[in-house]
Amino acid sequence: MTWQEQHLPADHPPVESGRVGVLLVNLGTPDAPDTPSVKRYLAEFLSDRRVVEIPPIAWQPILRGIILNTRPQKSAAAYKKVWSEDGSPLAAITKRQANALQVRLGGAVMVDWAMRYGTPSIDEKLRGMMDAGCERILLAPLYPQYSGATTATVVDKAADTLKDLRWQMSLRTLPPYHDHPAYLDALESDLVGQLDALDFTPEVLLLSFHGMPQRTLELGDPYHCHCHKTARLLGERIKAKPAWSDLRIVTTFQSRFGPAKWLEPSTDVTIEAEAEAGTKRMAVAMPGFSADCLETLEEIALEGRDEFLQGGGTHFAALSCLNDSKPGMDMIETLIRQELSGWIPVPK
Repeated sequence: MTWQEQHLPADHPPVESGRVGVLLVNLGTPDAPDTPSVKRYLAEFLSDRRVVEIPPIAWQPILRGIILNTRPQKSAAAYKKVWSEDGSPLAAITKRQANALQVRLGGAVMVDWAMRYGTPSIDEKLRGMMDAGCERILLAPLYPQYSGATTATVVDKAADTLKDLRWQMSLRTLPPYHDHPAYLDALESDLVGQLDALDFTPEVLLLSFHGMPQRTLELGDPYHCHCHKTARLLGERIKAKPAWSDLRIVTTFQSRFGPAKWLEPSTDVTIEAEAEAGTKRMAVAMPGFSADCLETLEEIALEGRDEFLQGGGTHFAALSCLNDSKPGMDMIETLIRQELSGWIPVPK
């Protein structure tokens, strides 16, 4: 019992307080693989001014008049290909990550998870943790490489909740970890293990990161540089393994959207070009994604594979993300404990 609890008046209503919380956050997903659900999700996602940096007076007519009347049906069909009994892969994996982290941290910390777009929302989860007595919360966007369109918009959404709270929790934010040793250790262990387990030897390994408009780089967003630093450090570790010293590693960017110029080289164009140039065996890893999702399971593992084989390739593998694997959870625990320093006891 805390000092405050010991000295409350007898008629004071019960108040939960003094706890520490961790909220894992990922991008988001529709609630179901159908057109109405995808339309709601895309409307929220593509209305975020950090995601689409076009003045709303110009963008909203395009979004409402064209995109939301054409894209949801196509995206819903793609989601149906990867949907499971547990629902959206991204939501299911993020939930498993939170559950596994809760076990690792024990009762000293309350762990929960949220989606930036869709459900469960950041606002809902922050308020729930506050009601459960969490006065100190670590907001943990699971984006290794920082971008205004990812990490920053998570912080924006949390700030919207804080603006409405009379009694605000103390909030910390997990920094980007693109070059953190724990992240690189996890990627090295997991990806080398997956490469070793393949029934063929890749000639090339693509390290595919989610794309961003070229304009974001020109405006000072560090995302492009963070991705290349991750790729360089990870590549050095993989090629240091005797079995993979001759592996050719290429950094690319996927998931282009709209007519604007995006970061290059593009993953889909590179896959086609490699096949046309005579590459027969390819593996693709997506180290910027903390969990498998539509972009990894459908865009790369299905569409990318088809593009490569149709172009003349013979062997293709889309490597899994870290997800809730042991290397992945070791990394998340290390990062979270580091940021909880001073809030929870250091394990002996």
